[in-house]
Amino acid sequence: MNERALLEALRARDPNALTILFERHADSIYRLALRLLNDEAMADGVVQDTFIAVIEHIDGFEGRATISTWLYRVAYNNAMGRLRKARPHLDLDEATAGYCIPEAFIDWETIPERTLSSTEVKAELDRAINALNPNLRAVFLLRDVEELSTEATAHVLGISEGAVKVRLHRARLALREQLAGYFMENIEEL
Repeated sequence: MNERALLEALRARDPNALTILFERHADSIYRLALRLLNDEAMADGVVQDTFIAVIEHIDGFEGRATISTWLYRVAYNNAMGRLRKARPHLDLDEATAGYCIPEAFIDWETIPERTLSSTEVKAELDRAINALNPNLRAVFLLRDVEELSTEATAHVLGISEGAVKVRLHRARLALREQLAGYFMENIEEL
């Protein structure tokens, strides 16, 4: 079922259309929510709330973006709302974490591919991603993990395409900084 037909079926309240939509997008919505929140129960809640929002607001969907982009937007807003409730008082240092200029770099081309795909390195990468400021983490996950376009990411996050590019650049720099120390210490062991 193409997107236009799916949208019409959703507006007609066809339960099969919701099933199709859920099967196509629930896993990616869950992955995004889990990576943003680091909590499985909260991520499940985001998925549930996202699809409830589809049911409740499908008639208001104008179609200026794809359905998947709309779903990501709803999920992102829900996840960030949950983060704000969990941490209502961010101090300035915490709010600007991850906006630093890296001091250490490593030439990734010198690291063998088998090393980069090891379980230990993947765990370290996950730790580094989770340590990013939530705004940087969201852009990194949407662009580099979920592979959304800059335009779609901007739409999901409600920011300009330029802001997406800046945040993605900062996220990548912060990750390189965090991972450089790890690789410098462990490269011979890996």
